Amino acid sequence: MNDFLGAYSIQHWLESCPQGYLEDTQFGHRGGENEPSFLIDNEVLREDAIRTTVQLVVGERCALSASSGLINAAPDEASRRFLATQTLDEARHVEVFTQRLYDLGVRKADLETTVERYANPNLVKFAEILLEKVDRKDFFCGVVGQNIVLEGMAFSVFEMMHAMNGAQNPKFAHTLSGTIADERRHVGFGENRIGSLLREHPEKKSEIERMQRDMSWFMLATFAEAFRENRTDAELDRIGFERSHATFHGADLAELSLEEMEGLLANTVLGEFKTRLSRIGLEYQSPPRP
Repeated sequence: MNDFLGAYSIQHWLESCPQGYLEDTQFGHRGGENEPSFLIDNEVLREDAIRTTVQLVVGERCALSASSGLINAAPDEASRRFLATQTLDEARHVEVFTQRLYDLGVRKADLETTVERYANPNLVKFAEILLEKVDRKDFFCGVVGQNIVLEGMAFSVFEMMHAMNGAQNPKFAHTLSGTIADERRHVGFGENRIGSLLREHPEKKSEIERMQRDMSWFMLATFAEAFRENRTDAELDRIGFERSHATFHGADLAELSLEEMEGLLANTVLGEFKTRLSRIGLEYQSPPRP
């Protein structure tokens, strides 16, 4: 265990994150980068970008509460120190996505009302399931819910969004690339730490698997509603803006309908869940389709 946790030390975090891929960034992107004018000047595209960014803020606020809340529930000092670095990562994510809302024209005085207006209720329920486990200082459920389910979902969502924005919005794509690197580290800790603990406490498996099933249902419901509300593709077609032929898991996103994109994202995330849960000795539980 000690050798594995050495890779998640504060020194390693300092060298790889603030002194590594985040060096010389401003709110996660390169200095001087701005949101593109075609997005800022079009009310439909701008509102869709605000709605999407609000979901990122809601998810990262949940991750910040979960990682900070799990510090005192951790069974060893090294895990507490890793969770301290994750807490700072999540706080940074909240900050950079909140800054994007300001860059999109949301006034600071209107931040909370904007979050309340656009937050997907299914995503809020997803977060509540996790935070209830954290409030009970359940380290097993908390780490699986946070570092496998929530971070696993975020990892794939950010990867798809990064692919879609790479050519059209380099500022947002660069912001996403730093968060993807963070999420990869968080998922790795969850797999390695919980895997070893579950071998000592197999009685926790059924409770964790039920939590994964319930969180997965609300995740799928969030995806369904998000793609149903999406007006960006239709608006880009209307104004004659060519979509970027970005590739995500072998598919050309410009050639997919919104329904096909939703299915691709859901299947990608659920496939990753199955793989990661299997590695730590858990059996993936299929939720009913919303």
